[in-house]
Parts: sequence; structure tokens; C-alpha cells
Amino acid sequence: MLQQDSNDDTEDVSLFDAEEETTNRPTKSKIRHPVASFFHLFFRVSAIVVYLLCELLSSSFIACMVTIILLLSCDFWAVKNVTGRLMVGLRWWNHIDEDGKSHWVFESRKASSQESKTASEAESRIFWLGLIMCPVLWVIFAFSALFSFRVKWLAVVIMGVVLQGANLYGYIRCKVGSRKNLTSMATSYLGKQFLRQNAGDDQTS
Repeated sequence: MLQQDSNDDTEDVSLFDAEEETTNRPTKSKIRHPVASFFHLFFRVSAIVVYLLCELLSSSFIACMVTIILLLSCDFWAVKNVTGRLMVGLRWWNHIDEDGKSHWVFESRKASSQESKTASEAESRIFWLGLIMCPVLWVIFAFSALFSFRVKWLAVVIMGVVLQGANLYGYIRCKVGSRKNLTSMATSYLGKQFLRQNAGDDQTS
């Protein structure tokens, strides 16, 4: 599916190189990619721990800031290019064509009967839990730094929100599909909530 916007193109395609290692994997293992699962959480959790304990670990703001930025950068690369592809069969990326136009590509692995048998629900839970919870924590840290006037930490916290929020948005687009699908899902959800509220009001009256 190809969508064209005013500034860029958005493309939803199948993961072209995702057929790897799925046919000969043992089905008994709950976590098929333990290393990927570990590093999916390691960098982002480490960045949060360093941020929370930075005043105890070091008196140097620069050292803490550089450490957090390095961990966030490693996390962004690992989640975007490795763990999403291995753990849930999703990947998003951008490329510039010969005309200088930006193309956003959101890839998802086509589910087959063999893949559905070997798919790990534990890995999927680990992936989405880490992907969603950590950006939420960075948003909380951003408000906390703003209201407590810790201005020097705002740049670090905003970088955490941007980098981890970008991965969250990209993988939601891979999972759900195009922007039209996102809009239709939101509209459908709001419609259901409205109908439930009206039905509840009718019953009480």
C-alpha cells in the first residue's frame, strides 16, 4: 500500500528479508531470541536507571548526560533495526530517492502457518511492554523536570521522548497500517464508547 503526502511518501510493505530462521526453530522455546530480548530492554532501562541515579553515581552532569545519550542512541538503533524485526517481524525505515524525495517504509512480516506456530507470545509481550512503557516514563520525567525547574535536564529528557517515541510511532504504523487505518480505528473506538455511554444512560433512565 502506497500513500503519498505533501512532503514524503509512506509505504506499507511486507518484510522482504524476514523469512530467516523460522522453519527450523524449536517450538518449545518460549523466547526464541534471548539476546535480542535482553538488549531490547537493556539500553532503555539502563538509560532510565542512570537518569534516576545520576546524582548518586556521579557528580558530573556532563558524564551522566553523555552516558544517557549514548544509551538512548544505542537503544534507538537496536530497536529500530534488530529487535523489532526478530521479535515481532516489524521494521520501519526511511530512504531518499534519486529525485530527493523522502520515502517512509513500514514493513511487516506476512504471517504463515509455520510462523504462527513458532511465534513467541512472550517475546511479543516483552517487545510491546518495553516499547510503550519507557516513552511514557520519559514523558513523566519531562513534566517533572519542567515543574521542578531542572532546566539542564530538559534537553536529555526531551531526547529520550523523541528517540523512544519515534520507535513507538514507527512500530504502531507497522502493526496497524496506514494513517487511514489509524484514523478509522480511533473513530471506531470513540464511536463504540459513545454508544456504550448512551446505552448506559438509557438503562438508568
